[in-house]
Amino acid sequence: MSKLLTLSILLFSCLNVFPQNNYPWNRPLKMAWSNNGITFDTPIIFQDSSGVPSVIQWKGDTLVCVFQWFRQPMYSITWDRVAVKFSYNAGIIWTQPKAIILNGIPNNYQRPFDPTLAVINNSLLRIYFSSSNGMPAGGLTSIVDTYSAISSDGINYNFEPDARVDDAIRPVIDPAIIYFNGMLHYSAPSGAPQDGAFHYTSNNGINFIQQAKFTSDNTHNWTGNFMLNNANELRFYGSGQKIWYNSSSDGFAWQGYINTNIIGGDPSVVKTGNTKYLAVYVGEPYSVGIKKNAISEGQKQVYPNPFTHKINVIQDSSNEFYELNNSMGNAIWTGKYIEQQDFSGLSPGLYFLKVNTQNTIQTFKLIKQ
Repeated sequence: MSKLLTLSILLFSCLNVFPQNNYPWNRPLKMAWSNNGITFDTPIIFQDSSGVPSVIQWKGDTLVCVFQWFRQPMYSITWDRVAVKFSYNAGIIWTQPKAIILNGIPNNYQRPFDPTLAVINNSLLRIYFSSSNGMPAGGLTSIVDTYSAISSDGINYNFEPDARVDDAIRPVIDPAIIYFNGMLHYSAPSGAPQDGAFHYTSNNGINFIQQAKFTSDNTHNWTGNFMLNNANELRFYGSGQKIWYNSSSDGFAWQGYINTNIIGGDPSVVKTGNTKYLAVYVGEPYSVGIKKNAISEGQKQVYPNPFTHKINVIQDSSNEFYELNNSMGNAIWTGKYIEQQDFSGLSPGLYFLKVNTQNTIQTFKLIKQ
């Protein structure tokens, strides 16, 4: 998939939440618990450098979460991939992320993005995602549609031919889907927040019928996911100044917006008990600080500065990723944890070393003599 296209899609998803210069790899997914689905406890990091989550309950006690993963280094197996994590104890502990395998998708199709999950016949998973037959010219166009694939283990999926939802005028991105009131309900934002959302229904998960749009206003973005609160109440958790939800008794008419206390975007909420809710959502961007020279004892150190040939890094974690940018902001080197790196081939001048950890991004201003 085009990296610039994916970036524009994820930024569109969080348009009313974060400034556009905060890229997907600069934000973590967070998770938080609640006893009522409105007031959530203090969030913790769910996954670094990720977005567009979808979490569901499967086979009784298993939680499955898919998301778009942007862990550096760029163009590696963890960069711009749909990944999955599992929990077997109501979301307390999760497996390490793993990129899904999508078998049978044509070579000329875009790499999948914007994943969402649905349970099929209690035993299979169907993943719905955005893609296109060929690359759209000039950004998002109407050739971007919703496709699907099916899996028995949540990792290996078999592509199902043809688009599930195809709009003739607009791209179809950020799908959400759930089984409620005897049918599958599908939604996807149809443009700006005030444009509302597409609404389709299906009896088999393959063939969808268009319904009247979900209406909205300019502060409530239908970018998020459905959640079954009980047999008679469907909720949709969406994005805005705060994460909100709206409820419906039939999947067609909605009662009104209720704000939660979460600041973030693209939420997915699952009910793990009678009064226990788990939210996974796009958190606020990592804090970024520019450090000069070596910093204080007990923190990361990058030295010497200025340097002539090599720089040394005292690291905090073996899972750190590095990116060296020139004064124009262009990345000229990326890599995983370094203790000493030779940059003798660089021209003298100003450089910025970005260190990406799970919780923060630090940027060090360096001078090459």
